[in-house]
Amino acid sequence: MVEDGADILDIGGESTRPFSENVSEEEETRRVVPVIEELAKRVSIPISIDTTKANVAGRAIEAGASIINDIGAMKLDHKMPDIVAKYKVPVIVMHMKGTPETMQISPAYDDLIKEVKDFLEDCITLAETKGISKSQIIVDPGIGFGKTVIHNLLLIKKINEFKSLDVPILIGSSRKSFIRTILKQNIGKALKPDSSFIETGTQASIAAAVLQGAHIVRVHDVADTYATVKIADAIKNV
Repeated sequence: MVEDGADILDIGGESTRPFSENVSEEEETRRVVPVIEELAKRVSIPISIDTTKANVAGRAIEAGASIINDIGAMKLDHKMPDIVAKYKVPVIVMHMKGTPETMQISPAYDDLIKEVKDFLEDCITLAETKGISKSQIIVDPGIGFGKTVIHNLLLIKKINEFKSLDVPILIGSSRKSFIRTILKQNIGKALKPDSSFIETGTQASIAAAVLQGAHIVRVHDVADTYATVKIADAIKNV
């Protein structure tokens, strides 16, 4: 991934796909800390720890991680803001409706963009009250986390609406189910998340996200994405 052009490596030890179950703190730590320790010796780019647990985040930072990626937006573990403030590292806060176990059970919004934006704005305010500088914060609207296909499409289409938060915006659309749902309608069969067909759909979503103002994209196929982002940036900035 580093050789292919990744700017950050994101390491996680607990699945957050829809209907996934929690992993214990001990097991999650066992899965991620040795990996981060080894990677930190070999790569020069930042490593982020993808966790909702404060103690896991702290252990990961001590092992060599330098960013916390919290899909729980520092709300699932009340100690997380203290860890971020203590180590003074960037933190990614994501919008999620419910939990991974419940988020895809009929998600509904009265005003999608406003509700997601208000949630993220509240996260920024909370972080600042805990001694976390706004310059440390990255927001993620949470593609696929308590969202329907239309919700996901609208979030990508309207990324510009989040610019007023005045922090970097991360989008994670890679291999998400909304891409598979749209594409399988045309071929009439289920598609594997890592199929080339889905990867092409992923790259389309990434190009759209970059053109609409995303600053960071979280992906699986770095090489393809590197090319997509380079061209999308060139078009955007011409």
